[in-house]
Amino acid sequence: MKKCNKNQLPKEEHLGVTGKVIDSLPGAKFKVQIDNTDKIIVCTISGKLRVNSIQIAEGDSVEVEISPYDLTLGRIVWRNR
Repeated sequence: MKKCNKNQLPKEEHLGVTGKVIDSLPGAKFKVQIDNTDKIIVCTISGKLRVNSIQIAEGDSVEVEISPYDLTLGRIVWRNR
């Protein structure tokens, strides 16, 4: 049998935005309001924040990565002071 050559697609580009945590939800999810807009998205915590036990509370400023395919979900990658 001939082996198929898998062509790897490039990783999708994430949209990086900043926002403010307005509510915490069960399952380590948060509602984040994007700066300078009224848009609210649901975000989870990235692996590095989870492993290092970084606590996120309401009112914290955070940096979020959003997939261009679904603009309602995001991932918190950094907590600003």
